[in-house]
Amino acid sequence: MEEKRVIATVKKVMPAVVSIVISKRLEDLEREMPEGHYPFVPGHRDIDEKHERAKKIKILSALADDHHMVEIGGGSGCIVDPNGLVLTNKHVIDDVGAEYTVILNDGRRFAANILTRDPVNDIAILKIDADKLPFLKLGDTRKLELGQGVIAIGNALGIFKNTVSLGIVSGLSRAIAAQSDPDAPQQEMRGLIQTDAAINPGNSGGPLVDDSGCVIGVNVAIISGAQSIGFAIPVNTAKRDIDDLKKYGRIRRPLLGLRYIMIDEALQKKMNLPVSYGALVVRESENDAAVVPDSPAAKAGIREKDIVLAMNGRRLDADHPIQDLLEDSEVGSRVTFTIMRGTKELTAETILAERK
Repeated sequence: MEEKRVIATVKKVMPAVVSIVISKRLEDLEREMPEGHYPFVPGHRDIDEKHERAKKIKILSALADDHHMVEIGGGSGCIVDPNGLVLTNKHVIDDVGAEYTVILNDGRRFAANILTRDPVNDIAILKIDADKLPFLKLGDTRKLELGQGVIAIGNALGIFKNTVSLGIVSGLSRAIAAQSDPDAPQQEMRGLIQTDAAINPGNSGGPLVDDSGCVIGVNVAIISGAQSIGFAIPVNTAKRDIDDLKKYGRIRRPLLGLRYIMIDEALQKKMNLPVSYGALVVRESENDAAVVPDSPAAKAGIREKDIVLAMNGRRLDADHPIQDLLEDSEVGSRVTFTIMRGTKELTAETILAERK
């Protein structure tokens, strides 16, 4: 990207990029502090657990404001509507016991009202009580090309506000397993934009923009231990969420009700399966049902150990799993499946329900 164009784009985008501060009450932090184990404190090997906990509480008390609130983290976001609609990551605002403050580029602070969290994707939409705000236009991910120049903007490490990094689109439709922190469960994320524009902790939720300043992605993850490998959620996913919110007052995602693993050649050989593609319907544990009772999949007659070969005529494989096809479907739409049961091929139909 030409230097002058980069500078012009940054100046255009920056007023609509926000920081999100996460705060909790001091007494809540004290209550949540673990009783059995505490981090090692350099220079204090002989401090027992009670003293260490007391020291940690003392530090937190010193950081608390007049309302006994302590800032414990932060993220980024961007304004996508002049009336205060803010787009960010779900994992930035996933602590239901915390309070969230949106800080505008001009320093104004607003309490964040969480409107909705996407039940599938790492997207959340907030609202602040303000109007006539600068906002960013949303682009079209379908038009992205490998090598296209991009800019990532955010609150790097929760410290360095308005950090700008330049890069290209390094890959499309990437799939990763991500964790918001070491203790959180892994979440499979698909269809991501890969970029070499530097994305750091604290950048999460910030915009990935093209050279015209349109949002093409929401910065979401990095590969630990790697260099120049970052990921963003395609903005078309966020556009769908915003449209749902305006139309229905919530995000609507289709539910099928299957647990499955995608088949490849290795799994075919390991389990002696008749095909090297499709989705094998199987439970994840003894306590789970492979087909959720009363779900659309159950109503279609799909059974455990069935292999779902195709959905609406589209072949299913490792690169085209059921979840990707569901993302392109609407709640209430009718879908048709081609199923292998033993050596027989069957056809089944159902109507997709809404994920709760």
